[in-house]
Amino acid sequence: MQLALEDGTRTDLRVMSKDPAGYHTIEVVGAGHGTRYRFVPDGNGPVPDPCSRFQPEGPHGPSMVVNPARYPWRNPAPNVPLRGQVFYELHIGTFTEEGTFDSAIDLLPGLKELGITVIELMPVAEVAGKRNWGYDGVGLFAPTRNYGDEEAMKRFIDAAHGLGLGVILDVVYNHLGPDGNYLAQFSRSYFSRDHATDWGEGINFDGPGSEGVREFFMANAAYWISEFRLDGLRLDATQDIHDSSRPHILAEIGRVARAAAGDRRIVLVAENEPQRIEMVHPVEQGGLGLDGLWNDDFHHTVHAALTGSREAYYNDYTGSPQELLSSVLRGFLYQGQWYGWQEKGRGTLITGEPAEHLIVYLENHDQVANSLWGDRLVEMCAPGAYRAISALFLLGPQTPLLFMGQEYGATSPFLFFADHRESLRGPIHQGRRGFLRQFPSHAGPAAQAVVADPCAIETWRQCVLSREERRRNSPQLAFHRDLLSLRREDPVIRKQDRNRMAGAVLGPAALALRYFDPEHGDRLLLVNYGVGLELRPAREPLLSPGELRHWRLLWSSNDVRYRGPGIVHPEGPRGWNLPGQCAALLALSGEREEERQQDLPAAPSGAPPRREG
Repeated sequence: MQLALEDGTRTDLRVMSKDPAGYHTIEVVGAGHGTRYRFVPDGNGPVPDPCSRFQPEGPHGPSMVVNPARYPWRNPAPNVPLRGQVFYELHIGTFTEEGTFDSAIDLLPGLKELGITVIELMPVAEVAGKRNWGYDGVGLFAPTRNYGDEEAMKRFIDAAHGLGLGVILDVVYNHLGPDGNYLAQFSRSYFSRDHATDWGEGINFDGPGSEGVREFFMANAAYWISEFRLDGLRLDATQDIHDSSRPHILAEIGRVARAAAGDRRIVLVAENEPQRIEMVHPVEQGGLGLDGLWNDDFHHTVHAALTGSREAYYNDYTGSPQELLSSVLRGFLYQGQWYGWQEKGRGTLITGEPAEHLIVYLENHDQVANSLWGDRLVEMCAPGAYRAISALFLLGPQTPLLFMGQEYGATSPFLFFADHRESLRGPIHQGRRGFLRQFPSHAGPAAQAVVADPCAIETWRQCVLSREERRRNSPQLAFHRDLLSLRREDPVIRKQDRNRMAGAVLGPAALALRYFDPEHGDRLLLVNYGVGLELRPAREPLLSPGELRHWRLLWSSNDVRYRGPGIVHPEGPRGWNLPGQCAALLALSGEREEERQQDLPAAPSGAPPRREG
């Protein structure tokens, strides 16, 4: 192994020493910040450093020495426990027109005002080309030069911390991208011959030579927490992280990440398609010691409810009020039952795990991109129905995640995009077509002909958010801001205690969710994402306020400030009238009935007018 020092005009080759463990080292005097270098392993190369902190010319160019102590941190990193958080998934390259960390800093105060508490950055690892949605990373220690210089990410995190926002990073430890991956030049032990993934070779976490592989990925996790002061990690597609050894590599990654954080609390979240709840159990109880798990079941039933689509992996969901309630109150809908789409059982039993362990969403990068046009959910359903379901999403007990632009009803799509070399472009486009064929409506010749080319610059350009649209859609912003304020400030809602909640189906597209709280008074959330519904009489005990009490209206999705049709109190003298496509939050009150009626009109009673004489 040789080290190649490069100064732009010549290359200085130096022989490295190999230790018994197989690692090569060399001490170089005067190679300070900015020095360019590469390695020459066994006569091949030169190739970049797999642990490079920065690749100024991309993954094929020379690596650059970075002095990690050079950045002057201004703000302390916060403690970020999972409870009480609101996540916001963000792709730096499309969040602003400039597509940089520095331009994204300007929008952080708006996210803070909205009620976001934690930014979840989509992967930033160095990739081939000028643009990528993030999951083709190859330089796992190097924030991509596409988003700024070697200190740009630190400036972003520092600015977020100054506003009290946490920042976690989506990391991909299940595969590497198809272009610019040089790990195999150093050792074939990095990749597994036994574990394949949907994206190619899996990582060797349990085969011969895996000790060094495990160390590489554990070091990467600790690096992001210590050197960048990140507040946690989101672990991508953990079902494709295969490890038959003990302790499991994910438990080890969690251990070293928490050690790197020192005294501060960080949050570790996993995506896991089979929905294995033991991932959030303590290691000493046989779990993996993570904090949170994405809940696809909630998304899938919401999608079915709002769009009526039951194609492909939505096949086993109906979007019924009972499914929505079960997902809110029980977590996963599939907890071991037969799952028709995969023709096997799916999910694990949830018992006493707190609700905040599960991350729910109406949108995320995968689910928006897993469609022909990359449409946002708000464009696929009626506005009132979308607001009604959003209330259930943001006032429920699980931890919510918003996808960038969702807060103002962004209409820009989010598609799979990349910028790979010519030889890869055709196969990647064909692969995208093949993936979308699982949806029967996307499998025909006409639909296949319009599947966006991931490597076309226009595909990426469509996905860039518009600041003008954000300014224009102030009603949607107000809607989400008010809901997040209720989630944060209401003493009952913010407890996130599903054990003190009960639900009932009220109609074909209507449900009630009651939060029991003897200290502050109960709350009642009514959600009707269908046609208007009259309950006269109302034969549902959860609707009863009890004797000498009544329901006071706290909030309605029909508020004209959200472009709604106007507010009517759903409770009337002889029953209830649930407006169509509306959600309402009520609080149990002991005030006199006339006080309840001061500001809001009551629902019509349904009784004929009384005749005089």
